This record gives sequence, structure tokens and C-alpha cells, in this order.
Amino acid sequence: MSRMPKARLEKALAQLKTISPEDHARVKGLAEIVRPLRSFIHKTPDDYGMTGWSDVVIPSDDGTPLEGWYIPARGGESDRLVIFNHALPMCRSGFPGHFGAPWSNYDAVEIDFVIQYKHLTDAGYNVLTYDIRNHGNSAAGNGGLSGIGQWEWRDCAGVKKYVDAHPRLSKMKVALYSQCMGGNSQYHAIHRRPELFANVRCMVSPMVVSMSAIYDAFSEIQGVRQYQELIDLELMKMGAFVAAEMTPHLWAASVKMPVLMVQVHDDAWTRNPADAQKTFDLLGSKEKELLWIRDTPYRFKDGYNFFGRYPEKIIPFIDRHMK
Repeated sequence: MSRMPKARLEKALAQLKTISPEDHARVKGLAEIVRPLRSFIHKTPDDYGMTGWSDVVIPSDDGTPLEGWYIPARGGESDRLVIFNHALPMCRSGFPGHFGAPWSNYDAVEIDFVIQYKHLTDAGYNVLTYDIRNHGNSAAGNGGLSGIGQWEWRDCAGVKKYVDAHPRLSKMKVALYSQCMGGNSQYHAIHRRPELFANVRCMVSPMVVSMSAIYDAFSEIQGVRQYQELIDLELMKMGAFVAAEMTPHLWAASVKMPVLMVQVHDDAWTRNPADAQKTFDLLGSKEKELLWIRDTPYRFKDGYNFFGRYPEKIIPFIDRHMK
């Protein structure tokens, strides 16, 4: 892990001497975003009448056990597979914000990924979905911290190795649905292990984001925007990565496959559409599309649920590359 530049570190140490206890508590609270709140499995494929699905346990590239589901296409297993992952602090079923605290402290809404698997299986796709480390029912790793892709790329690599070694899955055409922290992780995995992903037909990439954009927006809301260097110091003291290291910008150029990126334009969590635009511009893909979700600031309610509500906006892209 790279350290903070000397000037930023000196500024952070100076800020420690003058910051109020109340503001310091807010800064520490922002750093704690990378200690994921575990979401629980609040739905299963049974809730939408999907049949033939099974639990799977997949080793990450570093051996961390990942819990997941394999769901065959409606009417029987097809020759097409979508590998689906999730955002922080979610899990393979989505996000249970409608169950109240502590999940509602993020946003008091439900995010339903299981209906999205139903759309995919109805369209003839098998789905392999999994909880990233420190999320859902998967094992803990890295002290319970998230690297927003800096460690979790190993999970993406491990899942693809599992597919490639599987007697049936290895014969299928493969697409990726990789979102937010899971998308950052997927970009990093492609950068690290390009040979593993060379046969992937396409990727849908919703809501990928730089933590610098998140921290800039959230610190402004809490009145501590002037303490970005101190946020970095608190992250470093936790054993985490600093904000500038937790970004898809570092790995986007290594992504060569066709990509459909989906973003909330007026996202209240970032207040910065330029961050998403920069990620899109950096993608190494010759074929890429950016779908802006407009007329809403709601990342959770309207961003992550977009595919569930509007499958006709997503599935044709996958079909074009998989059929």
C-alpha cells in the first residue's frame, strides 16, 4: 500500500492538533465506511419461484470462502452464464434497509437483487452470484475492512477460476454484472489477471465510484470537508487504503470487453457526475455505453434497483454479446 504524500500527512497531523472532538468523531465515522455493515440474506430465489438453484461455496484467489448461489435458467440450464456481484454494504440478496437500523442508517429502502436474477433467468441466463468477503455470509478477511476493490479483486478472480474449472460452467459463454465496490473489484481483477477474463463477452457495470468522491460529498454534508487529509490518516491508522487508492480510475484502462455503465447523474452520495464520466472515459473498451439515470438523487432506491424495474434497459445489451 502506498503511503500518504508527505505534505498531506503533515497537514493531517496539524489538523489533529486543532480539530474539535465533535468533528474528529465525524471524521472517524467517515473512515469507518470501509468497515462494512453485514447485510443479511433477506430473500432467496424461492421468493420469485426460481427452481433448481443451489448453494455454492467458492474459494477466493487467496482462499477466503465465499458463499453464493447458482441459479439455472428458467426451463433448464442454458449455455450462457452471468456472474453477478454487489456493492458495499450489501450482499447477494440486496440490501435490507427496510428492516430498520442499523441498515436504515445507510438508507431506509430495500434493494432487491433477487428480482434481477429472475429477469436474467427468464431471459435464458444461468446466474452465479456471491457475497464478497466481509459481506453477507462470506468469510471475513483483511481485518474486516474493505479495500473497495484493492483486496476484493481476489474474490472476482477466485469466482472466475471456479467457473473455468467447473465441468459445465466452463463450457458456457460468460458475462459479468459487477456493481459499485464489486465493479471496482472486477476492474482490478481484470487488470491483475487479464488472461482469466479474456473470454468474457461483456460487462454491465452499475454505480462504480471513487471513494474520494464519496468522502468529498459526505464530509461536506457533515461540515468537515476541510479534513480530507485527516480522513486519509484515519483510514491508514485502521489498516485500510487511503481514498485516492480506492477508485476504478486506476484499473479502468485494463478493461477491454464491451461495457454498459449505469450511473445516477445527480447522485447525492457523490454530487459529482464527473467521477463516473472519468471512469467511463478511461475504460479501454472499444465498445462502451454510459446510461445515465436522471431525475433522481437516490443512489440506493433508484440506482441499484434500476435493473429490477427496467430489465429492458439492460438485457438487450447482454443479449447482443451473448446470443
